[in-house]
Amino acid sequence: MKTKKGSLLLSLFFTLVLPVSGQSGDMASRKLNMALYAIENMYVDKVDENKLAEDAIISLLKELDPHSNYLNKEEVKEMNEPLQGNFEGIGIQFNMLTDTLYVVSVISGGPSEKVGLLAGDRIIQVDDTIISGVKMKNSDIMKRLRGKKGTEVRVKVLRNNVPGLIEFKIIRGEIPIYSLDASYMIDKETGYIRLSRFAATSYNEFMKAFNKLQQQGMKNLIFDLQGNGGGYLNVATDIANEFLGAGKTIVYTEGAKQRRDDMKASGRGNFEKGKLIVLIDETSASASEIVSGALQDWDRAVLVGRRSFGKGLVQRPIQLPDGSMIRLTTARYYTPTGRCIQKPYEKGNKENYEKDWINRYNHGEMISADSIHFPDSLKYGTLVNKRTVYGGGGIMPDYFVPIDTTKYTPFFRNIVAKGILNRTAIKYIDSNRDFLKKEYQNVEKFSQKYQVPENLMEDLLKAAKDAKNSKNIESEEDESEISVTEISPKNDSTEFSEKDMEEYNRSKPLIELQLKSLIARDLWDMNEYFYIFNQESNVFKKAVEIIKKPEEYNKLLKGK
Repeated sequence: MKTKKGSLLLSLFFTLVLPVSGQSGDMASRKLNMALYAIENMYVDKVDENKLAEDAIISLLKELDPHSNYLNKEEVKEMNEPLQGNFEGIGIQFNMLTDTLYVVSVISGGPSEKVGLLAGDRIIQVDDTIISGVKMKNSDIMKRLRGKKGTEVRVKVLRNNVPGLIEFKIIRGEIPIYSLDASYMIDKETGYIRLSRFAATSYNEFMKAFNKLQQQGMKNLIFDLQGNGGGYLNVATDIANEFLGAGKTIVYTEGAKQRRDDMKASGRGNFEKGKLIVLIDETSASASEIVSGALQDWDRAVLVGRRSFGKGLVQRPIQLPDGSMIRLTTARYYTPTGRCIQKPYEKGNKENYEKDWINRYNHGEMISADSIHFPDSLKYGTLVNKRTVYGGGGIMPDYFVPIDTTKYTPFFRNIVAKGILNRTAIKYIDSNRDFLKKEYQNVEKFSQKYQVPENLMEDLLKAAKDAKNSKNIESEEDESEISVTEISPKNDSTEFSEKDMEEYNRSKPLIELQLKSLIARDLWDMNEYFYIFNQESNVFKKAVEIIKKPEEYNKLLKGK
């Protein structure tokens, strides 16, 4: 007997997952099932029943909120990997340099490090497949390098100053994906922690870094959630719990079919006292907003940066029989004062929702806090100092820092998006790694002494000119184990326009900072990248200034 897979999927969805009540609900379910049955059994041509079901589900979800969506089996796997905190592979980060896989770094303790792969190695062949000089897609390379734990992969490597190819047999293993980008002491009393997402391992990573900083004398903390798009709710509440006293609400959820559910602090936090600043921006979303909103509502932290994204809808994952998934919105997040984190949206109009960041920029919100207007109906009072805060979408910081539009020119955005900036840094490191490691034994000395040479800037400018004529440019793609950029330069590069050069000169200080940060990352790790980059970040510098001035910190915290 033939199984009607598409019909079964929708039948299960409507009759088991989302039971309906009332005559209209019953009628809707019957109409959908009858339509699918008729198509599958009476339609003139053969149909792909699975695709039919997928299309139906996608169409249904499009009419709801912007965050209810459907993921196929592969998309589910891709979504889960960074949140689960690990994947299975050989443990390297790499980039494509002149159509050859270039090892940027080898993950400490991973399979590649154990057999002796080094940063700077070029992987020419994987098993029986030559991957050098063939412009292979990053996804195809990943398929060859990743695989089940315990399986073997053979790679042939070209190493500087070593004749011939070196062959390595690597046994794939479980590779950790870290969500904590950086942690270090800014001064004798102030620590810094940056978290990129709230993954399964994030709380343990946070506490390990936190305890290390406390041992180094940390009394104040700058917690950086800029660019953090969220993750697991329980991880966010666990981290917020470290800062709040017993019984204090961290967040609550509520929906039309879900009653209010409060999550409260246990009172066992390790940093319930001490100055705390949280950094947020327009890309801080969901779990980041839960943490920052709770700390602001309880007057526990000063928030610095720009208004957060405004993602306050709770998605419930609904697993389907073929490994695919529906992420259905079932409730909204509310801060302890009752502020709704979710920004407004029109059902079925995802396009306008996704343009919100552009609209904010065009309205001047990124440049001036005066461009942001909240109605009095969305006014709330914090729970301790009774400061005025606002709901209606996102978390507004206590101290607004505008985006620096003078240095972020179209020229800069293009060289980042096309991978030119990263590519230039890698080529430089490849030629100068030994000298740099010998000259700069630690990041402190590198920070103080190293200056980006003018010939490196000239190389970048030439690469940008060459790329302007190239039709074979792919935007840089960041993966957990791979970052690939393909640029095929031409020899007949043309001079830039006067406008191009003007933008280059305006962005030059930012480009030099990015190059220096990328070089530090490749010499050491991401921790050193942010150690360098933060020194010129306006948001970071303002946070340090506030935390060093008790009167300003207390004034912001008390709203006076």
